[in-house]
Amino acid sequence: MVFARSRHAAPAVAGVALLATQLFGVAEAAYYSIETREDILESSRTLAYDMMLFYDGNQTGMTPGILPGPPTEFKGDYYWWEGGAMMGTYIDYWHLTGDASYNHVIMEGMLHQTGDNNDYQPFNHTASLGNDDQGFWGMSAMLAAENRFPNPPEDRPQWLALAQAVWNTQNDPNRHDDFCNGGLRWQIPFSNNGYNYKNTIANAIFFNMGARLARYTDNSTYAEVAERTWDWLWGVEYIDHETWEVYDGGHVEHNCTDINTLTFSYNAGVLAQGAAHMYNYTGGEQKWADRLDNLVESIFNTFFPNDIAFEADCETAQGHCSPDMLSFKGYVHRWLAQVTQLAPYTAERIRPVLRTSAEAAVNQCTGGATGRVCGFYWSGGVFVDPAVDATSGAGEAMDVLAAVSSLLIDWAPAPATAANGGISRGDANAGINGWDGRPPERAPITTGDRAGAAILTILVLGGTLWTFVWMTYFD
Repeated sequence: MVFARSRHAAPAVAGVALLATQLFGVAEAAYYSIETREDILESSRTLAYDMMLFYDGNQTGMTPGILPGPPTEFKGDYYWWEGGAMMGTYIDYWHLTGDASYNHVIMEGMLHQTGDNNDYQPFNHTASLGNDDQGFWGMSAMLAAENRFPNPPEDRPQWLALAQAVWNTQNDPNRHDDFCNGGLRWQIPFSNNGYNYKNTIANAIFFNMGARLARYTDNSTYAEVAERTWDWLWGVEYIDHETWEVYDGGHVEHNCTDINTLTFSYNAGVLAQGAAHMYNYTGGEQKWADRLDNLVESIFNTFFPNDIAFEADCETAQGHCSPDMLSFKGYVHRWLAQVTQLAPYTAERIRPVLRTSAEAAVNQCTGGATGRVCGFYWSGGVFVDPAVDATSGAGEAMDVLAAVSSLLIDWAPAPATAANGGISRGDANAGINGWDGRPPERAPITTGDRAGAAILTILVLGGTLWTFVWMTYFD
């Protein structure tokens, strides 16, 4: 599908600026402005249009909901989970701007990927299905409920029920074991590489979803499990007790004591968003305020030098970030923006940083034939082609879209709850007894199966014999 753009096309002034650059050698002018609300809206619309050009799931013969990939099958740069993250970015985009241009694309993609059991575990993606991958889709479904995104048709699973299904499958005792005293493993299928790793992001998303479901439904069970998950992360010291840096994970064969101390912004960001929901749900409990404050300060110290988003453990040298890492900045911008609504006292600290970072983001979006293609390296103020990181640029574009549109948070309603404006229908039992990662059991072979197999064998052999006779004697 080609999206019409009319007034979102590059204005003549941008062309004049590019011409001036060529003639006089001055620094290239930024295409985007975020000075006023109207500027932010217009910039967000153009960024959303350009981001959608990376998506082919709405084209004939392509798969709705996913970005081109996975790389293991040489189909593109992106794994299944990043499609779910993109859906969430556009759900927020609609919520913040009111622009419904892409809602049909998001509805189609979100519903296409629910899987046979409506719990975001499609069997054709089991080779790369982690608890975190499933969780990203679950968080986008939760966001649709919180943002009051248009409901699916009545005969399809609803947003809140989908989020509950993901949480229920991850809360199943079969997903938790005694290694490392609990915690979710990274991968869901037993046979997947990485099944022996218990990582922060899988458990942080589980915590995040529990906190959000508790606030939305006012069901204390979700909150109790969320707090236990937080306690587990703290107990294995994936959250540093001094610096509040959030580390990546550890292996079960080492009782999770071989902590991988790589720090990625989305680990800390998703915990901060969850802590803000717990703060809001508990009516402002001091322990959650303290946890939230420590996480926010750690995020800013580690990932926002000079108040500009910086992916510390890969961005120190260009070309070292994976396609996954290239999308983290945008999530953190979106999540921190929502934190300021759930814990309003944080707005004075957070919002100026997000604005400075968004300004740096748009200032480097000067690439490509349009003069507005975005790169990943915001701090330098100069466009760096996504080819440096060997990607097409979808993550980079999504980051800037999130950073800019999140500046509209002041004008957006706070996340809804079932008692306060929510319109999504839930199902507390969704996902119960769902797939736990074990290979599906084969049904016992019956007498009828054996008879059918025998008949099929006779037919195949008979056909083969006739072909041989025909080729030998009638050719």
